[in-house]
Amino acid sequence: MDTTTRPLIIGIIGDGFMQPRFFEEALKERLAGRNLLFRRMQLDWPLKVQSTKRDPLLPVAEFVGQPEDYFAFLADLDVLVTHLAPVTATSLSHAPNLRIIAVSRGGPVNIEMPAARDYGVTVVNTPGRNASAVAEFTVASLLAETRNLIRGHLSVASGDFRRDFYHYDHAGPELRELTVGIVGYGDIGTRVARLLHPFGCPLLIYDPFKELNEEDRQRGLEKVELDDLLRRSDVVTLHPRVTPQSKGMIGRAQIEMMKPGAYIVNTTRGQVLAYEALYEALARGHLKGAALDTFDPEPPPPDWPLLRLPNVTLSPHIAGASRYSITKAARMIAEDIARILGGDAPLHPCK
Repeated sequence: MDTTTRPLIIGIIGDGFMQPRFFEEALKERLAGRNLLFRRMQLDWPLKVQSTKRDPLLPVAEFVGQPEDYFAFLADLDVLVTHLAPVTATSLSHAPNLRIIAVSRGGPVNIEMPAARDYGVTVVNTPGRNASAVAEFTVASLLAETRNLIRGHLSVASGDFRRDFYHYDHAGPELRELTVGIVGYGDIGTRVARLLHPFGCPLLIYDPFKELNEEDRQRGLEKVELDDLLRRSDVVTLHPRVTPQSKGMIGRAQIEMMKPGAYIVNTTRGQVLAYEALYEALARGHLKGAALDTFDPEPPPPDWPLLRLPNVTLSPHIAGASRYSITKAARMIAEDIARILGGDAPLHPCK
């Protein structure tokens, strides 16, 4: 048992999704025997407040509230666990004891990383915490769009019970008929490929930073250039990280390369896809359908024409919203905090 008089003070700023109790439970289990004191704060996101994507006055993104809202909470912390609270240089000046920040998301975009380095604060995050959730949702969205699931539901719910979905002209394809092009072969893209493989889909991969391994080749995956993937795929599903190079990577010219009658699925960030060009291609029938979980801007304007098309399946950026992703993030964070406190290198450091 730790006999030090001062406890390690751990502050957890959670919300309606990343609830503080899961992180506290994981930390208590992993740091058993240490003298711990927990402080909790739970934000009203996502039900009552929304996150701020960008603020030209702040060097952080995708956060809730303002840095000063958390100064008092940070004051005596040794460790901060956060999902959406913004942490800037000014925040760190109010937290003299803070040595570890753990961010329960794939990237520490709400942390001013140069300031953390200047203050000697180690930042860790949870890459891949929701990869399986997003991959499953991607396949579900593809099936919903190609097999008329949402349109069929609306037909029955309205009392119409349309039978034209059983007509050859409106019936959807089976996955085994479709060549699927996966753009981005990281944690999510690789899981999408594994889920689709048993359906018998030919799979094309575009990722300039990832090579296929022997298992990939045995499953018949083929790595190709982006233009080749677009021309050959019946379905294009997007999973690249958002970088300056990937923003707008699927624009008007790329959509025009796609097969007539192809589908597009986007469960990564909206910035990778040109939505005006997508709307035009869907409206004139060049593309048969789309399944979209993310948008640019987000949320999309309620009068956006894309939202009124009959050949789209829409969801409100929920692909990563699984309960397992929360407990996985909590375990990842608890492990890295324990490693740092024990003098070892964390598994998921942010630089």
